[in-house]
Amino acid sequence: MLLRCLPTVMTTLALALTACASEAAQLDPTQVKLNDVDERLGRVERVVNNQSLVELSQRIDVLEAQLRELRGSVEELQNSNELLRKQQRDLYADLDRRLSALDAAAKGGAGAAANTIGGGAGAGAGPNAPVGTGGTLGAGFQGGNDQADYARAFDALKAAKYDAAISQFHEFLRAYPQSSLAGNAQYWLGEAYYVTRDYDSAAAAFRAVGEQHPQSGKVADAMLKLGLTQYEQKRLAEARATLNQVVQRYPGSESAKLAADRLTKMPPDAP
Repeated sequence: MLLRCLPTVMTTLALALTACASEAAQLDPTQVKLNDVDERLGRVERVVNNQSLVELSQRIDVLEAQLRELRGSVEELQNSNELLRKQQRDLYADLDRRLSALDAAAKGGAGAAANTIGGGAGAGAGPNAPVGTGGTLGAGFQGGNDQADYARAFDALKAAKYDAAISQFHEFLRAYPQSSLAGNAQYWLGEAYYVTRDYDSAAAAFRAVGEQHPQSGKVADAMLKLGLTQYEQKRLAEARATLNQVVQRYPGSESAKLAADRLTKMPPDAP
């Protein structure tokens, strides 16, 4: 019985194997194509991913460069701000010293004023403290008492009432163009403009001291402040020329020392 069935079983098994082989042969081309497409997609994805990484890296490099530039700009601004603060402190210290000296000289008399403040301006320095016809210090503008009206304007400057001081010094110069205090008034007018950073007006006021009052004891100081004003205006060539004139014309004076000190601190690339 088993022997009779064996041929049938063998035949069935052979047919099954043939069918499987035939089916496998039919699936192979499709599978190959699928595998090829999958491999191609993989390569494309890798290229895309690599390109994105490159672009991202490039953007990061650009941002880092911009950040370095910003940090440099911030440091430059910080340095400029510190320099400006130092200049402002020096300005107020210098102004306070001059105001205190002039105030003390005014209380001590005209002779003390000339010795205390006039010495820094060189030979031929005129009086630098209120002298004139007399009158009550601090009184209102009287139009006939130059000492009192000068003191009124000067008190406004000491009190940091700069607008009032500017107005009153202008009024003084119009009322007393020949006063022995006119040179001083012209100088302190320039200081009031300088403190308020009106550098154009300050330069004109300081320049007028030497042009209109050449015998004033404030000529050297006015020339020094003209150079400092030109420096603030970024007119470096003019500032250097003016400060060098101070050093050459008034050697050994306080104004010459201050001018020489500023010259050493000017930027190396300045003309």
